[in-house]
Amino acid sequence: MRLIELDESPSTNSYLAGIAHASSHGTVVCAHTQTAGRGQRGNSWEAAPGENITMSILLKPEGLHPSRQFIISEAVSLAIVNVLRRHLPGHDVRIKWPNDIYIGDGKICGILIENSISPTNINHSIAGIGINVNQTIFLSDAPNPVSMAQFAGKKFDISQLTVEFSKEILHEVDSATEAALNDSADSLGEKYFNALWRTDSFYPYVDNLRHERIDARIVSVASDGIITLCLRTGEHRSYAFKEISAVVKESLL
Repeated sequence: MRLIELDESPSTNSYLAGIAHASSHGTVVCAHTQTAGRGQRGNSWEAAPGENITMSILLKPEGLHPSRQFIISEAVSLAIVNVLRRHLPGHDVRIKWPNDIYIGDGKICGILIENSISPTNINHSIAGIGINVNQTIFLSDAPNPVSMAQFAGKKFDISQLTVEFSKEILHEVDSATEAALNDSADSLGEKYFNALWRTDSFYPYVDNLRHERIDARIVSVASDGIITLCLRTGEHRSYAFKEISAVVKESLL
């Protein structure tokens, strides 16, 4: 694992993309200050300088077909959940589909995965990760940020955590890639589903295809990332990313 530390960067994803071709699997770029971090929907990511983890990791899952690229999202999400659960025992750390990390109704981590693919291969993936660690006051209008320090009641060593998260991500991605190439049982998918947020009951969503609010429960997530929900009427609906939005708080509608 190679770690590149920057004092400041507009975006660690963009920096890593610029050196991806000449860099090896597992190269990590982290920034003390990130001035233009991006989220999944193009939103900015608030991070007080030096208080949180803003990093990107280069993944080159050799031999993995583009149709299986959701494996990367599952593995990265699970790796982050694993580390957070070790440091925050007793707190219900979950994956909000497809790959935000929540504790209760608070968002502690955002992930942006950008894939470079050819017709038969994933050339590389860059996973950009923002984890709220020591920041306890959030000034932006983000509705629900939380941090590790808020739950643990103490500060964490950012450098040590960055290495720990990076190693866990590489372990999960390498294990998942090997299992996929050997056609092993899809234990990754099972672990991912078991770690999902809000699978225990019906919750409010906004169906962005039909422009309506629904109450539904999660039934399954397919290997390509498609989520299937069951409405109270018994109707099943399947959605790709951005086609359905969970209502975290009523004020978000």
